[in-house]
Order: sequence, then C-alpha cells, then structure tokens
Amino acid sequence: MAELLILALLADGLFRRLGLPGLIGMLLVGIALGQSGLGLLDPKLLALSGELRQMALVVILLRVGFGLNLRTLQQVGGRVLLLAWIPAAVEGFTITLVAQPLLGLGWLEAALLGSVIAAVSPAVVVPLMLRLIEEQRGTAKAIPQLVMAAASLDDIAVIVVNGLLLGLLVQQASSPGLQLPWTQLAGLPLGLLLGAAAGAGVGLVLLRWIERFGPQVNRQVLVILALALLLLRLQDSIQGLVPFTGLVAALSLGLLLLELRPQLAQPIAGKLASIWVFAELVLFTLVGAQVDLEVAWRSGLAGLAVLAIGLVARSGAVLICLARSGLSAGERLFVTVAYIPKATVQAAIGAMPLLAMQAVGLPSGPGEIILAVAVLSILTTAPLGAWLSSLVADRVLLPESPQLDTR
Repeated sequence: MAELLILALLADGLFRRLGLPGLIGMLLVGIALGQSGLGLLDPKLLALSGELRQMALVVILLRVGFGLNLRTLQQVGGRVLLLAWIPAAVEGFTITLVAQPLLGLGWLEAALLGSVIAAVSPAVVVPLMLRLIEEQRGTAKAIPQLVMAAASLDDIAVIVVNGLLLGLLVQQASSPGLQLPWTQLAGLPLGLLLGAAAGAGVGLVLLRWIERFGPQVNRQVLVILALALLLLRLQDSIQGLVPFTGLVAALSLGLLLLELRPQLAQPIAGKLASIWVFAELVLFTLVGAQVDLEVAWRSGLAGLAVLAIGLVARSGAVLICLARSGLSAGERLFVTVAYIPKATVQAAIGAMPLLAMQAVGLPSGPGEIILAVAVLSILTTAPLGAWLSSLVADRVLLPESPQLDTR
C-alpha cells in the first residue's frame, strides 16, 4: 500500500503538470503494478479491492450530497431531471444494442456494460463547475449548477440500474431460464423513495446528536461515513425483501444536513474532500491493477467504436434536452462536451460484473471485456472531456454578474 500510494501521488502530480487529469496517472500505476504488469501487488490487497472501491463510491456520493443544495436544484429548474436521466438512458441503451455484435456479449452483459459506461465523472466535472461558479462564468443562466446537479443525479441513476442488472446476473446463474423480475423493476421507484427517506431520517438523528454534544468536525465526518456505509450494508441485508437503495440514502443524508444547517455542512464537506484524496488514489490504482491488457488489446478497436457510438447518442440526447432552454449555441455545446468525461463511476463499478461472474461460477470473459472497455473509457474520455470542457468554457462562458434564470 505504501509503495502504491507514493507512486500514485507522483504520477498524479506529473500528469497534472502535463495538463492531463491526474487519475490517468493513477490508473497507469495500477496497470504497471498489477496482473498485466509487474505483478507486485499483494493478493490480500487485491482481495479487498471491491470493498475499498465501494467505500470510495460512498465518499463520492456524500461529497455530492454536501455540495448540492435544494436551492441550486430549484434555480436550474426541471430541466436538470431531463439531463440527469435521458442522456444516460439513451447512451446505455445504445451501447446495449451495439456491444452485442461488436464485442460478442449477450444482452445482459451488454446492458451491464451500458450501465457502467453511461455515467459522467464527478471527479472531472465537479471541480471545473466549481471553478466556473467562482469565476461567475455562465452563472446568469445557472449553467455550471445545471451541469453539476444533472451529472450527480445521472451517477445515482446509473449506479442503481447497474445494481439491478447485477442482481439479474446472479439470478441467471442460479436459474438458467432467466425471466425478468418485473416486481424488482416496479419496486425501483419505491426503493429510491425509501432510500431518500431513510437517509433523511438518519440525518435528522445525526443533526440532533451534533447539536447536543458538539463533537469535533473530524468525529462528525467519521460518524457520517460509518452511517453511510451501514446504510449500504442495510441494502445488501434486506435485498429481496424490501426495495431499498442505500446509495440514495447516503446522498439524502448529506442533502438534508446542508439544507437545514449549512454552517455545519461546510466544514464536513471540506473534510470529505480531504478523505477523497486518499480514496481516489486507492480507487484508480486498484482498478488499473485488475485490468487484463491482453483482453483490452483484443477489444481495443471494437471497444473504441462502442464508446464513440454511445457518446454520439448521448450528445444528441443532451441537445434535445436543451431545446427551448434559452441557452445559446455555444452554451449548449459546453453542456454537451461537459458530459463527455468518464472516470470515477467507471472505476468504482467497472470490475463489479467480473467479480460477480467469478463469485457465481459464470465464465469471466465477458466481465473482463466490460472492465477493459470501462478502463478504455477512462483513458480516452477523461482527458478529452476535461480539455474540451475547459476550452469551450473559456470561449463561450464569459464572466458575468449572476442572475436567476429558471427557464
């Protein structure tokens, strides 16, 4: 772990100096030290990679919850819901269709790939949007707030769908004649509502504890992180009995504290950002360590074609969602390119299909292809999206005085 962290930090700094996302360097360190490289990582560390990635995902969602208040959602209006779900759904469905002939996947495996790829990266998008808000670029029409809110909700939707499809995969292994569990699909909205309610309830109890005992911010953050992980564990414990989405509960917990006590939430958000520095290093290096370069090489051109077709479909859906939005052509272009980067969620859930297939005794080939294409999406779209977003933002989003526009 020590060598991994040191090398990842050095690679992160080097790639940032080159004007590229540091996460690319972390990923390459993992590939170099992992099974396709020097094979220097301890198998016991790799055995824990699934749990460590899950913790990193919880940290991401807590950061989103503590950085996205309800006033922001009201400011950007209902269009945020269109941008949150329609482009991701279109991209995921398109990849499901094209991945079957191009990569030789079955429909469920192709759908899993679509659910992995369809998310936008908060690690790339959120820092840029925060910078634009500070510089008051596009704030008159709440464009950075719109992108940040939509990208965050997009990630939640994709992660929930991915979890549902993984459940179908496990069911397929236990009963080969797979039938779609429509009760699960029908219970999805209920699971989201129960998750939001549970997170809000835990948040209220936590708020009373903080106000009564006044613990230090460090202790508050540790309790919040532990509660979020327990909510995720609760989801696994009652799976099949009650529809419940633990990831939404973690997000809801942060939203409630930020809405009711912003003065308490701000230092907590700062501490979570510090924790994310460590979580990011672990997340991307361990994902890189599990990549099979031979599989990635075989699926290279076909994988790139799948990614390109999916991005074209997503971009078209974004432009449709922005119709009659009051945004100029340049501003619509910015929102479109800001939706390109893929990194964090792909790193967090890209290896889950492979792990699930190995756990239930299914052939692991499709899982290796899904992981390889997920890593390929990070290596290609993260630097491209980050560069294009900054370039277009500097050209079309001029500094201006913030005004409220709820169209």
